Amino acid sequence: MHSAYVAAGALGVALALSACGVLEARYQQPPLPVANEWPIAATAGDSATADIGWRDFLVEPRLQKLVALALDNNRDLRVAVLTVEKARATYRIARAAQLPAVSASGSLTREREPGFLLGSPTAVTLSYYSAGVGVSNFEVDLFGRVASLSHAALEQYLAEAATRRAAQLTLIAEVANAYLTRAADAERLRLARATLVSQQASYRITEQQHSLGAVSALDLSQARTTVESARADVARYSGALAQDDNALTLLVGRPIDAALLPDTFTPEVSGLRPLPAGLPATVLLRRPDVLSTEHVLRSANANIGAARAAFFPSITLTGNVGGVSSASAGLSKLFASSASTWSFVPQVTIPIFQGGALRAGLAGATADRDIALARYEQAIQTSFREVADALALTQALGEQGEAQQALAEATAHAFRLSEQRYRAGKDSYLVLLDAQRSDYAAQQALITTRLAEQANRVTLYKALGGGWRETAN
Repeated sequence: MHSAYVAAGALGVALALSACGVLEARYQQPPLPVANEWPIAATAGDSATADIGWRDFLVEPRLQKLVALALDNNRDLRVAVLTVEKARATYRIARAAQLPAVSASGSLTREREPGFLLGSPTAVTLSYYSAGVGVSNFEVDLFGRVASLSHAALEQYLAEAATRRAAQLTLIAEVANAYLTRAADAERLRLARATLVSQQASYRITEQQHSLGAVSALDLSQARTTVESARADVARYSGALAQDDNALTLLVGRPIDAALLPDTFTPEVSGLRPLPAGLPATVLLRRPDVLSTEHVLRSANANIGAARAAFFPSITLTGNVGGVSSASAGLSKLFASSASTWSFVPQVTIPIFQGGALRAGLAGATADRDIALARYEQAIQTSFREVADALALTQALGEQGEAQQALAEATAHAFRLSEQRYRAGKDSYLVLLDAQRSDYAAQQALITTRLAEQANRVTLYKALGGGWRETAN
């Protein structure tokens, strides 16, 4: 038992020494490389710094169900989740290097010896047993090289976890935009079909009037152009609707129930609430993609500590404690004090000449840190621009929507008046046709403006790193 105490004591000393020093520099968060305030202020909201979960933001029930299905079935997100699991396993491997690997071994040797060698009239079969528990090549982490590598692996794991959150946020935004696009195209198709029905009825009346000589062949041809134009739009938007369904199916990752697909485009269907205002630019530090680049920066900083530690001596330990016995002693005597064995083999490696490899390794680690810093700052600047652009469009699209709504109402009124004047013989069919085209174009433009306004809200939500939490149903 004395040998076991010796080995255990040596192992305890090694573990204590392994925490003696770390050459990794303390991480300091870089200053924000953008202004702390947005160039354009948004409208005041209920809460300036509230975290908005995606279920609070996307309040339309069908859209919520589609997002939930996508989070469960989307293959890109599944790959991101599995990448996190892989990074976690890598970190656990790196962390395990900080602890000694203890293994047990045992062996049995049987050999036949001639009897005359052992003073026996016949040949003798001998058995030898051995067993032991030991530690092999455990590095005493005097200067924190192994600890820094473990820290770097941890930060890489956290970076992948943040990347997964960024992938989830991107998926939520893509599903919302695909849903809105589908709703807008469905509304465009409904308008085109209604226009086609109206123009077909008008064409039949014009055809009858032409047969009676009341209108010219030019009026009849012009009426035909409106019919075929509406028919072309119906075909075009039907194809766009099918493509929208395919895009949603790919994002969701499974066939979609038709009941979950929007067939009109109204504020109740889109169900996107405005975001609160007053958020400082520091909120960008919570964006998942920014967090990911910061963890990469932390990992690079830890690798510098490992590169510095490589300049100093490294100590590895190999130890073993066990027992041996022969056939005469038997297995019962294998761990007796008289049969016990132990060994303790420390080994020191001192770097003397590496041809500049160690300095190059440190320079490479430092360059990686500087690259990670530049990417971190670039991620923040890109985020700032995305938010600033979305804020700039928020007010402009709101005003554009109001103007487009007024224009649509005005053109609809002008179309009704033109139709009355044409029936009364006061205007030519060309005037009526022009009024009809203006009304149709204004209605389509109104749908496009509403889609742009809703899509900009999604963009702003994503740019601010929304989806930090998910509320209950």
